[in-house]
Amino acid sequence: MKVFDEKHIKNIVLLGSTKSGKTTLAEAMLFEAGLIGRQGTVEDKNTVSDYHEIEHERGSSVYATTMHTEWRNYKINIMDTPGLDDFIGEVISSVRVADTCVYVINAQHGAEVGTDLIWNYVDKFQKPTIFAMNQLDHAQSNFDASVESLKNDFGDAVIVMQYPLNEKEGFNGIIDLLKMTYYRFGPDGGKPEKLPIPESEMEKAKALHNELVEKAAENDENLMELYFEKGTLDEDHMREGLKIGMRDHTVFPVFCLSARNNMGSGRMMGFIDNVAPSSIDITPEIALDDQEIPHDPNGDEVLFVYKTLIEPNLGKMSFFKVISGEVKTGDELINHQTGQTERISQLFIIDGHKRIPVDKLVVGDIGATLKLKDTETNHTLRTSKKEIAVQPMQYPEARMRMAVVAQTKADDDKLGEVIHKISQEDPTVVFSHSSELKQLIIETQGELHLSVIQWKLENIYNINVDFISPKIPYRETIQRLVETSYRHKKQSGGAGQFGEVYMKVEPYYEGMPEPEGVSIRGKEIIELEWGGKLVFYNCIVGGVIDARFLPSIQKGIMEKMEEGPLTGSYVRDVRVIVYDGKMHPVDSNDMAFKIAGMMAFRQAFKEADPKILEPLNHLEVTVPEDLLGDVMTDLQTRRSIVTGVEVKGNNHVIKAKTPLAELDRYTNALRSLTKGMASFHTTFAEYAPVPYEIQKSLIEEYQAQEN
Repeated sequence: MKVFDEKHIKNIVLLGSTKSGKTTLAEAMLFEAGLIGRQGTVEDKNTVSDYHEIEHERGSSVYATTMHTEWRNYKINIMDTPGLDDFIGEVISSVRVADTCVYVINAQHGAEVGTDLIWNYVDKFQKPTIFAMNQLDHAQSNFDASVESLKNDFGDAVIVMQYPLNEKEGFNGIIDLLKMTYYRFGPDGGKPEKLPIPESEMEKAKALHNELVEKAAENDENLMELYFEKGTLDEDHMREGLKIGMRDHTVFPVFCLSARNNMGSGRMMGFIDNVAPSSIDITPEIALDDQEIPHDPNGDEVLFVYKTLIEPNLGKMSFFKVISGEVKTGDELINHQTGQTERISQLFIIDGHKRIPVDKLVVGDIGATLKLKDTETNHTLRTSKKEIAVQPMQYPEARMRMAVVAQTKADDDKLGEVIHKISQEDPTVVFSHSSELKQLIIETQGELHLSVIQWKLENIYNINVDFISPKIPYRETIQRLVETSYRHKKQSGGAGQFGEVYMKVEPYYEGMPEPEGVSIRGKEIIELEWGGKLVFYNCIVGGVIDARFLPSIQKGIMEKMEEGPLTGSYVRDVRVIVYDGKMHPVDSNDMAFKIAGMMAFRQAFKEADPKILEPLNHLEVTVPEDLLGDVMTDLQTRRSIVTGVEVKGNNHVIKAKTPLAELDRYTNALRSLTKGMASFHTTFAEYAPVPYEIQKSLIEEYQAQEN
């Protein structure tokens, strides 16, 4: 296979909302370049991308698929990503290693909510960006309105590079403002005729061309001087200015397409070849020590693993980008994170499900290898000469929590191992066994994400599971001070047990004054694993309880705090003052005082007006203006406290505090309420008291379970 140097390799990622046409565009690009003989369709399930069985069943992308094409002596690596934010992990990894983001826009809708969500990562990584206005042949297409929506969301960096002629069903022409050429396509698309711009379009084309010239010139002082001198720029100088602007994230060109009819893809590929930056043109990768890692073709080998795929019959496949140097089969590299040596026994270029063996890959290229033992996503492989690691990708917090239960005992034993494999493939899947809730908890990005995991468990690993709502990690605390005592006395032949404890138990809050009326001999502030504090005072005088028994009293209290009396939840934020007691010269021991401390605390807690606390989450919902009222009304039914509403482009962002118990399956509810036009983000905020009626219900439910 032909080897391309680092200047002739371009890595692009196709982004966009679901149904924008990313997979169809990838197919058109491969067909246009002659790498496939027939352009497949999503409906016929024969595209190079979307080759997994689950993607055929769903009719949409679930994984980010890597492909490549060759166009006029350039190699273009293409990553086709899912359009639903449930699969945002696939998007993030692809954006991270791409040189240019091709944002596919459905010309019927313009900027959508999903567009904004994905843009956060494009903007974070400051990736050069092209907007590909697709489906201009649709009856509801509206190019001008769509461009305006992009400008509203992303500013004046959005610049029209092309505009359509005969938009909607009759679409067959593109006016290219860089080349000032009219491209007219036949009914089957493909290679267009290159014609002069029609006289009827010349005034509009010149005006837009001048805007493009100004946008190109403003990115470089020399180009600006040339523009002032001549009043214009030639095509080469415009390319130079646009390339600088794309690199600096100040120019986002807009191209015109009908991917289904293969109109416009060839011209866009030519622009990617000639103008879009390559890896060596853009900002170097940043190491963990914040130093730059130059894209040096002659430098030490550095590979960044951005994706892992595990297939039962194939094993683990690791996808990587060559950050520095070149990698060859047989190379031995060190995994920076684990310190283990990995041998690159095979190298591949990936085209969907096809693996094409190669002998080497140069800096900037993307490839894959098999069976790396100790290497996972986000790991760096390097030579032994220099300790260096690429900064890892950060993934968003999960938006949905469920408990997963295997339907059989045999499957239960292997469920954890299999979910671990799934989380290796998809770092946005987080799972843990909660000793507090006594459940295996899986956290995902949404209902669709969860359904894909269930499909994998059932169809790939033959494990049938049920997903149920997880228990809520409530907390218990108290509201008033109580004094109590407890005597533990046990005599059953031989040595007995005796311990008597007097204590005050009261609610704790930051900055509260020291207790009065007692002599403080010791104080310990214990940061509880589950949040909150226990503040424990030793106020024993006269030696009525030996100091060696105080840790046992504290241990008894701590054990009781792990299972509160109201709901069995953890107890937090209490202050305990042990101020008196009795002991026996023979029968007192650690166990006796542990039990006395535990029972005294239990008794006091019940009398101290106990209350249940529930977790509240910060919630941000991004929603179109016309759906704002519906979402606000729904939030009120979920006991939300709305703290603000902000305008963001064409959308509104609702900020609220919402009980975790009310967010169960909220992803599904929001999607249903807004027809997929809204998105949300949530993080833990604080614990707060539950309303009285809910507390009563929770206590009754717990007592029924205990009985």
